[in-house]
Amino acid sequence: MSRVRTRYAPSPTGRMHVGNLRTALYAYLIAKHEGGDFLLRIEDTDQERYVEGAVEIIYQTLKDTGLIHDEGPDKDGGGGPYVQSERQASGIYLEYAKKLIDKGEAYYCFCTPERLASLKETVGGEEIMAYDKHCLGLSQEEIRANLEAGLPYVIRQNNPTTGTTTFNDEIYGDITVDNSELDDMVLIKSDGYPTYNFANVVDDHLMGITHVVRGNEYLSSSPKYNRLYQAFGWEVPVYVHCPLITDEQHHKLSKRSGHSSFEDLLEQGFLSEAVVNYVALLGWSPEDNREIFSLEEMVKEFDYHRMSKSPAVFDMTKLKWMNGEYIKAMDFEKFYGMAEPYIRSVIKKDLDLRKIAAMVKTRIEVFPDIAAHIDFFEELPEYDAAMYTHKKMKTNSETSLKVLTDLLPVLEAQEDYSNDALYAVLSRYVEENGVKTGYVMWPIRTAVSGRQMTPAGATEIMEVLGKEESLSRLRAGIKKISDGI
Repeated sequence: MSRVRTRYAPSPTGRMHVGNLRTALYAYLIAKHEGGDFLLRIEDTDQERYVEGAVEIIYQTLKDTGLIHDEGPDKDGGGGPYVQSERQASGIYLEYAKKLIDKGEAYYCFCTPERLASLKETVGGEEIMAYDKHCLGLSQEEIRANLEAGLPYVIRQNNPTTGTTTFNDEIYGDITVDNSELDDMVLIKSDGYPTYNFANVVDDHLMGITHVVRGNEYLSSSPKYNRLYQAFGWEVPVYVHCPLITDEQHHKLSKRSGHSSFEDLLEQGFLSEAVVNYVALLGWSPEDNREIFSLEEMVKEFDYHRMSKSPAVFDMTKLKWMNGEYIKAMDFEKFYGMAEPYIRSVIKKDLDLRKIAAMVKTRIEVFPDIAAHIDFFEELPEYDAAMYTHKKMKTNSETSLKVLTDLLPVLEAQEDYSNDALYAVLSRYVEENGVKTGYVMWPIRTAVSGRQMTPAGATEIMEVLGKEESLSRLRAGIKKISDGI
């Protein structure tokens, strides 16, 4: 078998959609699993949809995800240029379109927009246009005269109207379509640019692409691609069509859903490694149903034959869980570097931010979660005295008041406010009074945090708050309980 070569061929139209990221990832994994080449090609023939800065987004996304290409606009491996507009400038697409005309597999079409509009009909509420091969019957003299007169034209594929075309997809198997359903698609547009459908066939062949990975929305176009390959006498590549990705409501991913693009997810505090890991599982399952993979492990394990035909659901809850697992496993210094801006957006006081970061590292799923876990450090929130009552800890307002009142002078006299020293003080009180640890810790933690749930225990919180602030909050707690009794 020839060396496996895959490509990712995005259009520079904005942020990278999750579906496009998965296509890039699967193309990368197929190539690297077999020790092959992964190419980047920029398909910018649709000039109307071109977005300034989008090419930079493509490069940045591939860098952030680790999907490093072997060949591309910045790495000429002999198959370039790797930008379609540059290939177009060389006249390559028109050259190949004319070869098809010579073979009778394509033809010039001079139909006006008005005539094309007249062919439109509404089927099932959808407007469709099936071209009637009107210009196929033009004589050579008519064609020559039209070209010399400078009439606008397109070049169309000449598809048969009888019989069937069969093609094979690695995921969906053999698919047969009636040729009567194959429209004579445009190959070269009136502006001289190739259509995406034509350019990618020519480029894939010339670049030696062996496996074409794309979304299953291209399944219906594949017979037309196959007919182009056959018309040229070229080897048809292996097709791998990926299943649709939907949101939790089984709708197509949209910008409003918040998870339509890679950048959207990064802005929401997700880690690129977690996103890549999760996206890999949208349509593929490993043999052992394992879920956490590094990119290197994915390369080793990836078998595209284990891809599903069924739509994959982008479950935000599942992604958050996976992201949390990646955060837990992250080196602390790296974590702190990423968490610090989120902490500083909440904490303006001179507190030990590294200790606060360590508290939340195992408790968050995405970085924006940090704020809700730590805001009590900045300012004691308003809370209800009823919080001091806890059935499991066997506490109520009266017992909590006694604990706080007993311990206030002890903690006022305490100089060492490190966690260990404070814990030793409170443990001594537990022992002396013959009560459970929670009986003492619950009211203390409630008083210093004003929260039922905190990222750390009472003494850890007091260590960060410091002596003065801790005592102030304990006194406020005593007053709150006393006022309520």
